Amino acid sequence: MKYLKLLCLLLLVQSSTFGQQQRARDIGIPFNGTTGKFNAITDVKGVEVGYSTIISGEGKNTIGKGPVRTGVTAILPRGKNNNPVFANWYSLNGNGEMTGTTWLTESGFLETPIMLTNTNSVGVVRDAVLKWFVDKHWYKEDFWYTYPVVAETYDGFLNDIYGFQVKESNAYEALNSAKSGYVKEGNVGGGTGMMCLGFKGGSGTSSRIVKIKDSTYTIGVFVQTNFGRKSSLTIAGVPVGKELMDTLNNELKMPPQSYRQEGDGSIIVVVATDAPLLPHQLKRIAQRVPLGIGNVGGYGMNGSGDIFIAFSTANTNAFQRNDFAKVELLPNDLINPLFEATVQATEEAIINAMVAAETMEGVNGNKSYALPHKSVIDLLKKYNRIK
Repeated sequence: MKYLKLLCLLLLVQSSTFGQQQRARDIGIPFNGTTGKFNAITDVKGVEVGYSTIISGEGKNTIGKGPVRTGVTAILPRGKNNNPVFANWYSLNGNGEMTGTTWLTESGFLETPIMLTNTNSVGVVRDAVLKWFVDKHWYKEDFWYTYPVVAETYDGFLNDIYGFQVKESNAYEALNSAKSGYVKEGNVGGGTGMMCLGFKGGSGTSSRIVKIKDSTYTIGVFVQTNFGRKSSLTIAGVPVGKELMDTLNNELKMPPQSYRQEGDGSIIVVVATDAPLLPHQLKRIAQRVPLGIGNVGGYGMNGSGDIFIAFSTANTNAFQRNDFAKVELLPNDLINPLFEATVQATEEAIINAMVAAETMEGVNGNKSYALPHKSVIDLLKKYNRIK
């Protein structure tokens, strides 16, 4: 009985230790900067993330039947509370979609959750968000409008994207399941069928803690990665992609006259902070995201939609319809640590997505391989980035 109890205890410890996915730091990849508790966008107090992951079928693609490898991600700036936040957005290359951005720029406020899905499902997800608002009574019957923010990347190389597999119920599932704390990564939510820099990509997140004078602020980043060519993949300054060019080549059965070029794809990045930033400053934050993408080998290729949004959870009483609002503002001369944190967290979130993602076979036997962890660590040692 004594040994049986010991065995049960050992199994319990193993379950709690290995229940969560491996992340970049877990396998030894070094990064600059100090992370928050969860090293996730949810380290910004109030932010919640939810998923709906749709995986079914295998073999030859039959439109409308699958195989299906897709989903929806919901990011709620203040959780289930209807309180708009200051926000702004930026596009490095516009071969993609993020709805609601014209009013975002005009008003300076993000009034809805941020939803991520595949290219052909933007419409159904957008409509679902409006219905979700009505269900929650987050509106005024006499005069109410809002413009949901829904962004996409293309997963048609693994998913039955023209089968319109994402339904209203999936958007609801992502919204209703959103929570703070630990965030799952890799083949989940809108990132389920995505690829990145020659390997399997998907959903990823990271955070940074910065001190500015006597205050401490958090930058949290969430990415949906589906961009880049293998030869460009760079990790911790090491040309990993070039070293692994002949390793685990993706098997994509493309039509003979496909217009897809190597490196085509997209990345959506969401940046959250609790620093008191106004919309024009949040645009400056979003404009720093490409520096983190560039660190891992992204160059904003012609066929890539590289679109980013940043919001601040500070100034909780800023959104008013009838009264004046007093807001707090971080001086521009103190903003540099937040720029640096954005770059660092973006870089790590992308690599986290790749480390967590598992090999996936999708439509017509197309296969996207997981980043080989041991090979990456061996290369970092070879280039003296780690011992």
